Amino acid sequence: MSEETKDERPSYEQARAELASVVERLEAGGTTLEESLALWERGEELAGICQAWLDGARARLDAARRDSADS
Repeated sequence: MSEETKDERPSYEQARAELASVVERLEAGGTTLEESLALWERGEELAGICQAWLDGARARLDAARRDSADS
């Protein structure tokens, strides 16, 4: 992720939707090499954002499970 703060980071759903759009554009072809590279880079960034959301969700679930097991 670039210099975005956590508040500026897109939601998981927004990032996933944009990633799907990027993939569609890449699969459709018809873009220049430079455009394709920019799309690929944006796709990698979006995939990282999605992964960060999923990792955070997993950590919260794991913490909740530990808390309920300790009770």
